Amino acid sequence: MLVTLLAFVFALSVLIAGHEWGHYRVAVACGVRVLRFSIGFGPVLLRFKPRRQHPGQDTEFVISAIPLGGYVKMLDEREAAVPDALRHQAFNVQPLAKRTLIVAAGPVANLLMAVILYTAVNWIGVQEPRALLSAPPAASLAAQAGLHGGDLVQEGALAGSDLKPLASFEELRWLLTRGALARRDVVLDVRPADHAGGAERVTLPLSALARAEPDAQLFREIGIVAPATRPLIGDLVAGGAAERAGLQPGDLVLQVDDVAIADGQQLRSLIRDSGRAGAPAPQHWRVLRAGQEQELVVTPDLQQEDGRTLGRIGALVGAAPEMVLVRKGPLTGAWLGVTRTWEVSALSLRVLGRMVVGAVSLKSLSGPVMIADYAGKSAELGLVYYLGFLAFISVSLGVLNLLPVPVLDGGHLMYYLWEAVTGRAVAGRWLAYLQYAGAAVLGAVMTLAIYNDVVNLLG
Repeated sequence: MLVTLLAFVFALSVLIAGHEWGHYRVAVACGVRVLRFSIGFGPVLLRFKPRRQHPGQDTEFVISAIPLGGYVKMLDEREAAVPDALRHQAFNVQPLAKRTLIVAAGPVANLLMAVILYTAVNWIGVQEPRALLSAPPAASLAAQAGLHGGDLVQEGALAGSDLKPLASFEELRWLLTRGALARRDVVLDVRPADHAGGAERVTLPLSALARAEPDAQLFREIGIVAPATRPLIGDLVAGGAAERAGLQPGDLVLQVDDVAIADGQQLRSLIRDSGRAGAPAPQHWRVLRAGQEQELVVTPDLQQEDGRTLGRIGALVGAAPEMVLVRKGPLTGAWLGVTRTWEVSALSLRVLGRMVVGAVSLKSLSGPVMIADYAGKSAELGLVYYLGFLAFISVSLGVLNLLPVPVLDGGHLMYYLWEAVTGRAVAGRWLAYLQYAGAAVLGAVMTLAIYNDVVNLLG
């Protein structure tokens, strides 16, 4: 719990500081006087003024009690009287181009931070599962395309694009996510599990998917859920179905009923699907233990999950996947940092757009509780995973703040677009109405996100 809290607070502080630093630095460069640079809202916990500041500046830097945002307060005649000697440093008297640059600088700083963080991840390198496929379900797109458990995906791309090497299973999942949301087929070069002949080219018709919500169900429909793993039995839960049946850690599962088992994901699917009938269904297992084959009868326990009845045996199923170190060179890593930031930004906008039109469930929206949970989990996995988490959240903050919603930076940019087209600023009365409306929208979205967080944690 402490790790989660510290990881969450540190992540917010760094990303908010980066965002506000963008506003601050460009404001200073444009000759605007910055009165306060705050990380957080509410009561001030710490304040200081550097002795050496930029010419014309006398900025107070503060850390406040509520770390869910921040702000840069600039000299502005709309907020307080400004002495004539300082009027040229007021934000509201600056040319439209300067005001636009200052407002846009915050989201742009978040996107630049994401580029730097993704680049660092690429340079450091991360251990990821090889793109070895588990056996796809019979009715899935992967099975219909002729893919089998143990196949190695070597290259892939969206249909119509040049194929690129896929170094890991995570890169494959990212490609599939982009393809599903863009309604575009994905082309893969695959080395068959039996190594017979060379690579085979396979097309997954993701454009034919009925749904494109990026969740576990989507990948089950595609048929690529998890990397291939040996179907080993791991730790057992006391009193669970596995222990009652006589299974032991280290057992290698060879067959369930009349189905030969090729990998852990296939075995997990058979266990899970045993609950479809709504009653316990005994399964006849053949396992290899200490070089000897044994026959066991396993009756999975049933569990309700998301309105479905699923089978569970109370054991860790599947060995750890085969891992590979994914590390990029200086130039390649930097370029991939730029492209990943662009791809995540485009994907975020596409998901938001599909939420608005109802094509993606609002249940996918996450709030601060789930973000904190992910922060803690990534921090426990190690530095490189935490940096990847920071990069993803930094992109999300940048994209969110560029949305044309009053109160957000994108809303202010929308006002400036109106001013550029009409030659006059938005009237003060309309500005107030729009700000209230924007605050109401953000409040409703935040309430929904927190509700989803609570439901996910309790469910």
